[in-house]
Amino acid sequence: MAETISMPKLGFDMQEGTLVRWVKNEGEQINKGDVLAEIETDKATVEVESSAGGLVRKLLVDQGAVVPIGAPIAIVGTADEKIEIPAAEGGQPKTEAKPPAPAKAAPPQPTPAPAPVSKPAPAPEAGPVKASPLARKMASDAKVDLSRLQGTGPGGRIVRRDIEAALAGGQKPAGRPLPSFAPIAYEDQTVQLTKLRQIIARRMTESKVSVPHFYVTHEYRMDTLLALRKEMNEDLTDNEKLSVNDFIVKAAALTLREFPNLNASFAGDKVVRHGAVNVGVAVAVENGLLTVVNRDADQKPLRQIAIEVKGMVARARAGKVRPEDIEGSTFSISNMGMYDVENFAAIINPPEAAILAVGSAREVPVVENGAVKPAWRMKATLSVDHRVSDGAEGAQFMQTLGRYLEQPWRLLL
Repeated sequence: MAETISMPKLGFDMQEGTLVRWVKNEGEQINKGDVLAEIETDKATVEVESSAGGLVRKLLVDQGAVVPIGAPIAIVGTADEKIEIPAAEGGQPKTEAKPPAPAKAAPPQPTPAPAPVSKPAPAPEAGPVKASPLARKMASDAKVDLSRLQGTGPGGRIVRRDIEAALAGGQKPAGRPLPSFAPIAYEDQTVQLTKLRQIIARRMTESKVSVPHFYVTHEYRMDTLLALRKEMNEDLTDNEKLSVNDFIVKAAALTLREFPNLNASFAGDKVVRHGAVNVGVAVAVENGLLTVVNRDADQKPLRQIAIEVKGMVARARAGKVRPEDIEGSTFSISNMGMYDVENFAAIINPPEAAILAVGSAREVPVVENGAVKPAWRMKATLSVDHRVSDGAEGAQFMQTLGRYLEQPWRLLL
């Protein structure tokens, strides 16, 4: 029996999605679980799997269309069964049997006289280049000039295959203008916010306006952890190698087990303390950031955390995240250590009660037993919702986190 595939709800606050690309075309065979389409939500581009197997009988929306959640997008069935094609809202579904046979050729008609040739209208001025986030990243990495490409995506949008074709054809990076002593007049640019940037703006504004933040900063001794990481990585494959952030994820998860009030969400007249410890990790992507979620991080070994986070980060930066990659975090970590940042404070990701901002591990001069010597130190700042917790609990959380980071053997038990 034919099955109608609908626009899925891929996030708590998702209302609609843009169907970026059909992976399967009409008439192609598809198995249950195969990728049917790519859909762009407020957070990311997500691969949508088919909930049925069979023949793709009908694609109900065009590439580039914005579709509400729950609306039908495709029909999957067998080749010889009748299918009902849902009509637009307010209309009636129509029935389509087997694909109709081609119509008989019409009798020949007199050839009309050619219309007078008119001069072509002047070409419109070039506007902003339309390109997918992945195409822009690929072009930036390969120094390909997007303005020289003709897009083959919806509405002329430049997509990945256009960049690959340009690289295969040997396009050279655009040259930079020679220095000039005369001042160059740069024009203002108006950049339309992407959906991701819009939702970041909305959520962060809501957080800073409605959530009373307070901050606790602590400095940690990192010499032992860095030495242990180096020793462990000598026996691990590239896919398994541990980052400092993997240690922090595990340490934060174990600390949250001791401070359930910070693994929580504010809900009006009550606080919901979550049973699972799902640690979100902020990932920088084009035009914003995403938070990928390592579920039950308190119960996983470091190597498993490393493998899972690497996979989710790679999918996020390629625009291929799965719904489960980005939903359900109960606490978040924003690590800017790779950017040589000493210290910063992060904005809480509602409805979570706290977020940990992590700076770089640095070799600095420290005083121990009256002597100055080099040592590795790292600063981190906890942002907490003051409606849920208070300064003393935030400080105790940071002290306990230090027990795991400064005695990292505890993370291996």
